[in-house]
Amino acid sequence: MKKIAYWSITILAFVAPAGAATPVAATGPVGEWVVEDGVARIRIVDCNSHLWGVVSWEKNPGGIDSANPDTSKRTRPTLGIPILLNLTKPPSGNTDQWTGKIYNAENGKTYDAKIRPLSPDKLELKGCVLGFLCGGQTWTRYVDPAAAAPATSLPAPAAGAVKGKAGTAAAKPAPAPDPATEICSLPEIAGTPH
Repeated sequence: MKKIAYWSITILAFVAPAGAATPVAATGPVGEWVVEDGVARIRIVDCNSHLWGVVSWEKNPGGIDSANPDTSKRTRPTLGIPILLNLTKPPSGNTDQWTGKIYNAENGKTYDAKIRPLSPDKLELKGCVLGFLCGGQTWTRYVDPAAAAPATSLPAPAAGAVKGKAGTAAAKPAPAPDPATEICSLPEIAGTPH
């Protein structure tokens, strides 16, 4: 079976290497992030004040979660699986830091994790085994090349839009689904107590 590493967090010998920039205060860790080795992007969303991160893009598509300890999940695609799990802010201390768990799809293990924004476009991730064997990496905020390019013309009318008569409005395209709502609705996330 094809195995793809989606994140590479180094925890000594125990773990295999694993949108537009906005102010940290506005979004914190929420958004799309490129893992340090560039093999995947992780979309982090806020689900009722708990952060979750799912694989949103993979450099080599087609991976499966073959090492998952739950045998019923070993054939699921790795694209879309949660890897940052139920991160919360500690009741006191560093308000920019979130703690929870991180899932390594390469070996099927879950580790303690901490994340914190270093800047609007950098996110520090640290993971630990047994509370003291720790390693980490820095993720970079993903910037969509199409969104970063300057507009050179007006956008084309949406498919299905009709010209309105005087005094009437033209049909509007349906809004795109909200990725955060879709992610928070995943059974693994929606079924977790928050």
